[in-house]
Amino acid sequence: MRKIVIAGFAIVLMSGAAFAAAGLSVREVAKVKASDADVWAKFGAFCAIKDWHPAVANCEESSEGDAKLRTLTLKDGGQIKEKLTGTSPTGYTYQIIESPLPVKDYFASFSAKPDADEPGTSIVVWSSNFAAKGKPDTEAKGVIAGIFKSGLEALAEKAGK
Repeated sequence: MRKIVIAGFAIVLMSGAAFAAAGLSVREVAKVKASDADVWAKFGAFCAIKDWHPAVANCEESSEGDAKLRTLTLKDGGQIKEKLTGTSPTGYTYQIIESPLPVKDYFASFSAKPDADEPGTSIVVWSSNFAAKGKPDTEAKGVIAGIFKSGLEALAEKAGK
C-alpha cells in the first residue's frame, strides 16, 4: 500500500513539474450569475465547450486506450486535439496533443467554484501553462488569453439566461 501511495505522489509531482516547466501562463476568471453546480451541469462536460465557446463549431469525443480525447473543430476549420488528464466534481485538466495554435507543452485547467462574497454566483477559472511555438512569447500568450476571454464572456452570458 505504501508503494502505491508513493508512486501516486510521484506521478502528481511529475505532472506538476510538466505543468510548471512550460514557462508561460495565462489565467482568466469570470464571475457567473449561477451556482457552481448549475454552471458545471450546463457547461462542465468535456465536449460542452462547443455549446458556449464562440470559436468552436464542433467537438467530438474519442478514446485511445484509457485516454479520453476531444477534437475541437474551430469555425475557421482548424482542429485542436486535447487529452483529458484529470477531473474533480466541478473541474478538469487537459493538455493539447495537436493544434495550429502557437503553443507547445500546453497544460490547462477549467473549473467553477462558489463565489464566497455572492451566494448563487460562481467564479469560473481557466488557466494554462505552455511554451511558445513559432511565435514570440507575447504573441502566444495573447492568443491564449484571447481564447480564454472570449470563451468566458460567452459562458457568463449564456449562464445568465
